[in-house]
Amino acid sequence: MARFKKFRAPKITTVIGRETELRGDLRFHGGLHVDGSIKGDISGMSDEAAALILSESGKVEGDVRVANVVLNGTIIGDVYASERAELASQARVTGTLYYRLLEMAMGAEVNGQLVRMEEEETRMLSYDGTSQGFDDADSMVTGSDGEAATVQDAEVEPGGTRR
Repeated sequence: MARFKKFRAPKITTVIGRETELRGDLRFHGGLHVDGSIKGDISGMSDEAAALILSESGKVEGDVRVANVVLNGTIIGDVYASERAELASQARVTGTLYYRLLEMAMGAEVNGQLVRMEEEETRMLSYDGTSQGFDDADSMVTGSDGEAATVQDAEVEPGGTRR
């Protein structure tokens, strides 16, 4: 079973106060604590430690792209948490929540979709040019004698063994 490292919120470097309303997009490093209102998109700079903490009085109207989010307020827009999303009891999200790891308290609401992101992209099997030069249309079959043949060349008996 995989174990996740304990989340430690980064040092808060930016605070949007309770009576503050910000109109426009916001980009930040480190920790952002929002008690006020933001009408625009929020982006944590490509830092795995970047975190948005939205208090119960905080409101965001726009998309949020941050590695770690701790929500107890309202977001109207999509949330992209590339590492961790924590929704406290008063959290309200209207939009799609993309997350890798999700913690959700009783009472939290997501009015939209929850979409889990994989840790790494799914690898596709493909021809890498290192085998014996089969055409893309051919598939390789290996018989009990270890010889390789294309599906077009192989003769198969009714039991599934190659002749």
